[in-house]
Amino acid sequence: MPLNLPNLLTWLRILLIPVMAGVFYLPQGWVTPFEANLLAALFFGVAALTDWLDGYLARALGQTSAFGAFLDPVADKLMVAAALIVLVDLGRVAPLIALIIIGREITISALREWMAKAGKSASVAVSFVGKLKTTAQMIAIVLLLYAIPVAGLPIARIGTLLIWVAALLTLVSMAYYLMMAARALQNN
Repeated sequence: MPLNLPNLLTWLRILLIPVMAGVFYLPQGWVTPFEANLLAALFFGVAALTDWLDGYLARALGQTSAFGAFLDPVADKLMVAAALIVLVDLGRVAPLIALIIIGREITISALREWMAKAGKSASVAVSFVGKLKTTAQMIAIVLLLYAIPVAGLPIARIGTLLIWVAALLTLVSMAYYLMMAARALQNN
């Protein structure tokens, strides 16, 4: 395992997962509900930024590695799944949304592995709709973790709308990846 800045950022993202989730389950009186919301949103936001930053730095510094390519998407999926489970537990996200998003992540991860073994990994490379889905999802999760109105803006309502948009984009991107994989396999 190469120890470099991009991989350290990925490990930081993984370490932030229990911290982000844990603030909601601390003994009563340790933090106020406002503090729990704020801390969880901040921890998740920092983790989401490291998701972008580690990939950028790996390419910019020439520090890409097979281990980093493996660990980065695992960290992303763990982070999103943990946040969604917490949000379902808090009643801020519908279980159906969590099932759609987590189910898609598992399906596409398996598809990418299968396509890589078939020598067709380029056919399921990250697409624009996948990036759009990730952006909507990350912003929605930050808003839903915070969930407190700001200057009259209904943050929780905006987060809920955005997570439904992310779920729709999740289904669209999954269909796109499945279609691209099917085409690649037919061209064999």
